[in-house]
Amino acid sequence: MVEYNASRSEPTPIDAALAALADPTRRALLEHLRDGPSRISDLAAPLPMSLNAVSKHIKVLERAGLVSRERLGREHRLRARPEGLAPAADWIAEMQAFWADRLDALEAALEEEKRNQEDET
Repeated sequence: MVEYNASRSEPTPIDAALAALADPTRRALLEHLRDGPSRISDLAAPLPMSLNAVSKHIKVLERAGLVSRERLGREHRLRARPEGLAPAADWIAEMQAFWADRLDALEAALEEEKRNQEDET
């Protein structure tokens, strides 16, 4: 049985990164930041939502370690932090390796079974 621990107050870095990336608005913000640092108002301009809503999305990205904020007077600039993806990327790479190994083993077993059937006939 799977147990859910609601008392855990802070998500793990992997959980935070994957949860942040699950939203298309947050992915769009990160894609915009690939080109370099940007003001929040510039990030919000093409989106069909209020600046307040965009700010909430940005806070999720900040908590996940995917963006950092620099304040220059009244202006806030955001910068992508690709290293924030490392825990999730590492986990995904581990899972890919695991499943590649399992699929290779399955393929070998099926080929062996096929050879055995051919030998019997």
